[in-house]
Amino acid sequence: MVFGFLKKKIKETFDVVKKVTEKKLTKKEFDKFFDALEFSLLESNIAYDTILAIRESLEKELIGKEIKRGLQEKIIMNALKNALRGVLKESDSTKLLQEIKASKEPIVIMFVGTNGSGKTTTIAKIAYWLKKNNISCVLAACDTFRAASIEQLEKHGKALGIKVVKHKYGSDAAAVAYDAIEHAKAKGIKVVMIDTAGRSHANTNLMNELEKIKRVVNPDYVVFVGDALTGNDVVDQCKTFNDVTPFDFAVLTKTDVDEKGGAILSVSHATGVPVMFLGTGQLYKDLEQFDKEKLIKLILE
Repeated sequence: MVFGFLKKKIKETFDVVKKVTEKKLTKKEFDKFFDALEFSLLESNIAYDTILAIRESLEKELIGKEIKRGLQEKIIMNALKNALRGVLKESDSTKLLQEIKASKEPIVIMFVGTNGSGKTTTIAKIAYWLKKNNISCVLAACDTFRAASIEQLEKHGKALGIKVVKHKYGSDAAAVAYDAIEHAKAKGIKVVMIDTAGRSHANTNLMNELEKIKRVVNPDYVVFVGDALTGNDVVDQCKTFNDVTPFDFAVLTKTDVDEKGGAILSVSHATGVPVMFLGTGQLYKDLEQFDKEKLIKLILE
C-alpha cells in the first residue's frame, strides 16, 4: 500500500498547528486546523460522513487541551490516530479459520461486488489461502450472466486444483449455488465459495437476483469486494449492496496502487462492517489480513 498523497497532505496541515503556543487550544484555532485537514481528507477520497466522524473525535480530544510549544504535531498526531481507530473496523481471519475447521457442515461464503472490482480473482486468492491452511473448498460459478465468467473461474480452479461447479450460461444462478453446496456435503468439503455476477449497484434486476441467491442458499457469510481505486464510488456501492444483501465483511482490492487510501478509511465506517482482507497484487499470495494499526502507521508515521 502506498499513501504518499494522503501522508503529504496531512503533514501540510500541521503548519497551522505549529503557530499555537503553550495554551489551551480554542475552538477557533481548532477550526483553522481542521478546515485545512478536511480539504486534505476530501482530496484523498475519504467520504464526507467519515470526515465528520474524524472531526467529532478530534474536537472531543483537542479543544481545551494544552498544546505545548514543540509538541503540537505530536499531540495532534496522537489525537488523529485515535480518531482513525474509531472509524476503522477490522475482522480477524483467524477466527474465520477456526469456525470453518470446527463446523460439521460446509461453510458457505457468497461474494458480491460490481463489474471490474476483482471479485473472481479475490475468490481465487481466498481459495489459495484456505488451501494453505489445509481447508478444502469448492467454487460455484454463479455468474451465468457475463460472457467468459465461467471460464475465468475454471481457469483459477484448474491452477489451484479446486473443483468448479457450473451450469450453462443463462442458467439459474441460485440452482448452481445449491448444487455446489450439495456437492460439498457429499464430498466432505469444508467451504463453498459462490461467485456471483458482477453488477452495477443501480441494476435492479441483477440486484434482485443476488437477493434470490441469498434466500435460496442462506450463506453463512456474504462478502463485499470493492475496488479501492474507485474512491468514494466504492463507498456508495458498499452501502447499496449492504442494503440488498447485508454483508459480514469486506475485501478491498488494488490497495497496492491506491495512493490516496480514502476507500480503506471509509468503507467500514459507511456500513459498520469490518474489512478482513486487502488485495495487494496479481498473484494468489497477494492477499493481506487487514490490520488497522499497520494502516494508521503507514499514513501517519
